[in-house]
Amino acid sequence: MKLIRFDNGGTARLGLLDGTDVVDLAEALQVVPGVTDLELRAAADTVDWIALGGRGMALARAALASGAGRRPAQGLPRRAPIEPRLILCSGENYWDHRNEKPAVDGREPEFFLKSPLGVIGDGDTIVLDEKVTHKLDYEVELMVVIGKSGRHIPPARALDHIYGYTIMNDVTARDRQVRLRPDGTSAYSLGPGKSFDSSAPIGPCIVTADEIPDPQQLAIRSFVSGDLRQHNHTSRMIWGVAELVAFFSTYITLQPGVVISTGTPGGTGWGSDPDLGARAHDGSPAPRLDRYLSGGDEVVCEIEGIGALHNRVASAPARPAND
Repeated sequence: MKLIRFDNGGTARLGLLDGTDVVDLAEALQVVPGVTDLELRAAADTVDWIALGGRGMALARAALASGAGRRPAQGLPRRAPIEPRLILCSGENYWDHRNEKPAVDGREPEFFLKSPLGVIGDGDTIVLDEKVTHKLDYEVELMVVIGKSGRHIPPARALDHIYGYTIMNDVTARDRQVRLRPDGTSAYSLGPGKSFDSSAPIGPCIVTADEIPDPQQLAIRSFVSGDLRQHNHTSRMIWGVAELVAFFSTYITLQPGVVISTGTPGGTGWGSDPDLGARAHDGSPAPRLDRYLSGGDEVVCEIEGIGALHNRVASAPARPAND
C-alpha cells in the first residue's frame, strides 16, 4: 500500500495510490460502514492515521475497495507524505561514503537530528541560500517510518515497529557541517550543516512495510540533472535497518510518526571536494570535480520499491544586508 499527501484547494489530504488513481482516504471512508468520527479525523493526518495501527490498515483496504474518492494521480499537487514528529538520522552508514571523506570514529551509528521545519515534498524547491552555504550537497537515503511505540527494542523485533518506508534527500550545507583542522582531522557541526529551510525533501509516498519485507534488498540511486551520482544497495549498509531502530530506541521512546533516515552511499559532492578532506581510493586527496548543487539543477532520488523523489534547486533571491 502506498500512502501520499496531496493538496486539495489549499488543504492537505491523505490518499492511497492505486495504479493511475489516488483514493481520497477521508472521502472514501464516508461510505465504509462502521467508521467512527475519530477514525475519520485521523484520515486527515498521516501521524494520526499511522497510530491507528492494524485498524488503519483494514480501513485503508476497505477504502480502496469502496470505489469512492477516486481521482487521477497525474497532475495532483503532492505534499511530503508525512510531517514527522522527529527526524532521527544516522550518518556514516555505507563504506563507500565513509571512505570518500575524513575518517571518523565508527564504533556505533552516527546520531544526529534534522528539523521537521525543513521538510518539503516531491516537486517542491530546494533553496540554495548563499547566506547559508556555497556547498549545497545531496544525499539519497532510505527513511524508516515508525508505526508502533517502543523503547529498548531488540533488533529481532525491530521490524515489527515499522509502519513503512519512504525516501529522504538529506540536503546538507557541507561548508557548515565540516571544518578541517591543520593536522588533517575534521570537526563537525551537524546542527547548521543539516537543518535549514528545504533541507529535508521527503517522498513521494510511504510504502507500507508489508510491501517491503526486507529493507536490506533495495537498489538506491541519485541523479543530478540527469547525471548518475550515487548507485548502491541497502544490503551494503554498515548497520541495517533493524539495528538502527534498536539503536535509536536506546535513547528515545520511538512513537508513531517518528522517522529514521538511514545514511547515504558514496558519490556525494563532498566526495569530490579535497578542501573538505575528500579522499581518492588510494588515500590521496580526491580529484576536484564540480559536484555540488547549483540553481537550476534537478535532483532525483530513487529507491527500488518506493519510487522517485524529484526536486529542483533554485537560488534564493538577493536580500538586503540587514535582512
